[in-house]
Amino acid sequence: MGARGELFTTQIYLDNRSYFFNVKENRTGDVFLQIVESKNRDGAEQDRHQIAVFADDMQKFLQGMEKSLEFIEKDRKDKQKAAKEKKAAKEEKFGKGKGSKPVYRLKNGRDSETQEKRDDGIKRTGRVVHIVSKKAQPSETPDNDGSEN
Repeated sequence: MGARGELFTTQIYLDNRSYFFNVKENRTGDVFLQIVESKNRDGAEQDRHQIAVFADDMQKFLQGMEKSLEFIEKDRKDKQKAAKEKKAAKEEKFGKGKGSKPVYRLKNGRDSETQEKRDDGIKRTGRVVHIVSKKAQPSETPDNDGSEN
């Protein structure tokens, strides 16, 4: 028997937490599982929480754990399904655009892809685009770029 009645120990290290699963035996010979969570807080200070599950209660504990895990998995799948449905509805409403690249409308009414170069003394790097709407504009709308035809 190890120090403090430990029969078996395993550890899991995460970003700012550590979990220890210790199988121990007390003075009367009862075997139990001790689960310890150790969390770093404010540098050197550590926050520790522990629970003990005795061997007689282990099956009920595991049943509760299993039900909880099933709920978490079902909830995760439901959220993924809802996200896919939302994405499909959005694509149906707005379309995918030209290919996989989105097309944005500029303030002057032209597509960002077909914007020609202008020599009006303003330095344009092509990094800033003013978006009016992602929806396709009707082709009957006249260009409002301030230039005469």
